[in-house]
This record gives sequence, structure tokens and C-alpha cells, in this order.
Amino acid sequence: MSPGPDDRRPATSSADSPASETVGGGLVRPHGAAAHWKDPSLRRSLALFRAFLHEQDDPEACYSLLARDAADQVEAYGGGVRGRTVVDVGGGSGYFTEEFRRRGANAYLFEPDVRELGAKPPDGAVVADGYLLPLASATADVCFSSNVLEHVSDPQTFLSEMVRVTRPDGLIYVSFTNWLSPWGGHEWAPWHYFGAQRARARYQRRTGVPAKHTLGENLFAVHIGTTLRQVRARDDVTVVQARSRYWPFLAGAVAKTPGLREFATWNLLLILRRCPP
Repeated sequence: MSPGPDDRRPATSSADSPASETVGGGLVRPHGAAAHWKDPSLRRSLALFRAFLHEQDDPEACYSLLARDAADQVEAYGGGVRGRTVVDVGGGSGYFTEEFRRRGANAYLFEPDVRELGAKPPDGAVVADGYLLPLASATADVCFSSNVLEHVSDPQTFLSEMVRVTRPDGLIYVSFTNWLSPWGGHEWAPWHYFGAQRARARYQRRTGVPAKHTLGENLFAVHIGTTLRQVRARDDVTVVQARSRYWPFLAGAVAKTPGLREFATWNLLLILRRCPP
């Protein structure tokens, strides 16, 4: 997938879509631009990979592309976001929030680290901890979190708070980089396979600056098997999808294979639906 002017046009709601279908759990899947993600392509994966390689020198291009792709994913599973309330938890400087707003959503950013908000955060951004969001229960139609779970020490409490603020039948989008993936060590990957301290020391020797992430402080070893078991044991959500976020093929099969998934998934995407009380 390559970015272009059409990627920024507001999406129509599922009710306005000329062609849509109802899928399990009452979700509406639109045909067309958003639905393409149901069959991810090698072109899309390569475009994302190239963008990641330039994350440090061109973050605007990288995260704008990732935001468009993530919004496509949400719309593929939950229908159009126009007029819906989207809560972006831990969204950094707001690329995801802004993309949802371009598509007509009432999107709000909640970020715990004021430094991550950058110089121009989205209007209305709130500095707030994901463990205790300043929102009433059942507020969000979509609760969204991209690549945050590996940065919290208590993932289950974090997920519980996302579930709490989501309305019944609402969608919960969670993705995270699993520890044993090639990118598990973030900026000091893949040397984390040889130990976190050794990897961080190597990064500092190579770059001359300390690594941003420290295992046990702002980066944690989150595993796919453990996370899936914990989520499936909950009675307040159903799992709509669990798959590799970036793989171009067999994305669901990879995430289902014990052992292999911890290395090959790279980044797990969970689509959850909030159960009625």
C-alpha cells in the first residue's frame, strides 16, 4: 500500500456505504478501501517495513502511513468511524487521533508522557495514565491502543481499563510488539536475544547515546501465548481476531502456532468486542 491523496479522504459510515455486510457479533464490515485489509498484501507489508526503516529520520511519513493502515484495520472490523467516539490510549504525538478525525470520528488522545505529545499535540489531548482513564464507563465506540502494551508493567490492568471505557458491542483494538520477535528489544533489537543489558550497552557504544528503553522500566517482556490465554479467559470481551499485524499472508495461522508465534508474529493485533453486561 502506498500513501496518496485518496488515503486522507473521510470514510463514509457503514450506514452510508453502498455495499456492506454484517459479520459475527453484529459488526459491520464495509466493502471497498477499508475491507482490503482483510486480505493484506505483500506490497502493503513492504511499504510499512520501508517506513519503519526511516522512523528516526522521517517520523512524519512513517507514522502517518501506520495511522492510515491502522484506521483501515479498525474500519475493516468495526465499520466506518464517522460520528463515532474513538479513544486513543498512549497515542504519542497524535498521528492516530488525527487520522481518525480526518475520517469523521470524534477522536480523543490520552497520553501519559507529556514529552511524547510533541510540540503540536492534537487539540484536546489529555495527559492521563492508561491504568486510570478520566472517562466514564462505556464511553467509547472504539478504544484504540497501538504498540503500548509492551511499555506497561501490568498489561491486564491496562486492558481492563480499555474494556471499562468501551460501550457494549464496541470495538477494542490492541497491538503490541512481543518480546521474542526480532523487534522485541526496540531500538536495541535484535541483540536483545543475547540479553537486555548487553544489547543496551552495545547500542550506546554504537550510537554514543543511551538507549531510550530499559527492560523492566519502560519496556517489558510481553508474550503472545500468555496474553491470548489471559484475554480468552475474560468474560467481558470476545476475541474477534488475533493475528500478526504486519504479515502479508497466513497472518492468523502464525499467531495460532505455539512457539513459532513468539518469534514469527513480530507484532500481535487483537481485535476484541465488548460483551453486553
